[in-house]
Amino acid sequence: MVSKTVDVKKSHVGLTFIRDSSVRHQSFTDRAPKLGGLIEFYRSPDRVRWSPTGINVPDYPKLAQLWWQQIGDVNSGAFTPQEAMDRLAGEMDTIMARMQAADEAANVYGGCGPRLNEEKDPSEWLGRPDGPKAKLENEKPQGETIAYDELIKRWQ
Repeated sequence: MVSKTVDVKKSHVGLTFIRDSSVRHQSFTDRAPKLGGLIEFYRSPDRVRWSPTGINVPDYPKLAQLWWQQIGDVNSGAFTPQEAMDRLAGEMDTIMARMQAADEAANVYGGCGPRLNEEKDPSEWLGRPDGPKAKLENEKPQGETIAYDELIKRWQ
């Protein structure tokens, strides 16, 4: 249970509501014009309507534990950030593939589980306008010192 006073305060901070009475609190009526329709939506009948929105990840806790493990491995020096991100991506794909299979076999996520694309060679993404940029030959070039007077001339 969450008291109204606690939920109103929590809702102002995180904009996630537990109690309908919090959404209808005068403080949110006052704040509504600054929240882009959020309060109006939560006060409307549409707040109880739900429709699939496409690709979903319905079980964040399963994925979150993978994330924290990778952060720990980077912090301890066991892996580089790139190695950890590559491992994280692979482990997340494995978990989401299981979720997809469970949804397809037993409708576990109501038909809204993740849908994974076929794996592609990373080179297919490089050079695309919406794709990642290729790694630079020298990611960390030697810094150079510029005289203060020269900088001032550049800025004028």
